Amino acid sequence: MKKIFSLLFLSIGLTAFSQQVESFETILNDKISIRALELYDNKVWYSGTDSKFGFVDLKDYKNQKQIKLSEDKLQFRTLAQDKTSFYAINIESPAYFFKIDKKDLKSQIVFKDTTKTAFYDALHFVKDGYGITFSDPDKNLLMKLALLFPHKKMYETWNPPMGNHEKVKLKEGEAAFAASNTNIASYKDILWIATGGKASRIFKQKGLDWKIIETPFIQGESSQGIYSIDFFEDRFGIAAGGDYTKQDANVNNIATTIDAGETWQIQASGRNAGYTTCVRIKPGSKGKEIIAVGDKHISYSSDFGKTWKKISDEKGFFVCQWINGDNVVLAGNSRIAVMKLKF
Repeated sequence: MKKIFSLLFLSIGLTAFSQQVESFETILNDKISIRALELYDNKVWYSGTDSKFGFVDLKDYKNQKQIKLSEDKLQFRTLAQDKTSFYAINIESPAYFFKIDKKDLKSQIVFKDTTKTAFYDALHFVKDGYGITFSDPDKNLLMKLALLFPHKKMYETWNPPMGNHEKVKLKEGEAAFAASNTNIASYKDILWIATGGKASRIFKQKGLDWKIIETPFIQGESSQGIYSIDFFEDRFGIAAGGDYTKQDANVNNIATTIDAGETWQIQASGRNAGYTTCVRIKPGSKGKEIIAVGDKHISYSSDFGKTWKKISDEKGFFVCQWINGDNVVLAGNSRIAVMKLKF
């Protein structure tokens, strides 16, 4: 009987980490750094350095198009979409809000932020017709939030939204990372924003009310904190990050929540692949299966982030997105790739 249980336990353990990479194909090579991806019309869309914006057709990799949104060498680390358009904001000041029509890819600048502290870390559409982006803080340490209502042709407000906005204040040395456009998440009327640096916290908005939640995440240095978050509906969420100056360090760099971000529990501390820039929950898995990427690894969890397996040593990727339950698109330094997983 003891032998049977031992064999059963071994079988369960092997099944839990049976994921492996079946194929890995580079679909774009270019002199570019990419930190933001969107999927639309069976294509992967990207924005990056040198003002570059474009797509690769996922049905025919040879079908590609790239344009420059500006003659200036702007660096884009954000990208989002609604039904009719894509939107991208460059980092650093002045920050230009670009709107790109999905039909003809014609672009226009719909807003410009000329304040010296402008540095937009992420852009996210909560729903069609309502997007939100945020910048590093102003001199008063208020988090700079911008609301986009494109169907009303309104691009505002350069102060925190209505509600108890006086709470949306960062600590000295607290900011965020423009690492993969994934430190904003939302579900219905709940919005989460993750920060890092001297403090690594979660700013949660429900309705018009803001709440700031402390986390046990690694923090205290400008390079430390949460780089990416993702949620399954309004209960389970995961945060990942670390320290980009110590990429092999893996202590207190992954955490999960089961109460909509009210409390966070450290997972796999000292037992993961290290610094992570993007974490994404597999569609249909209800949070159980998760992929994570960093400069030095691609990792996978099949138990809600409690344990992790490095499934690839491919380096130089910063952002990832599930195409479907078996395929993931990744982008980063000089390339975009599609990875097929075998279960």
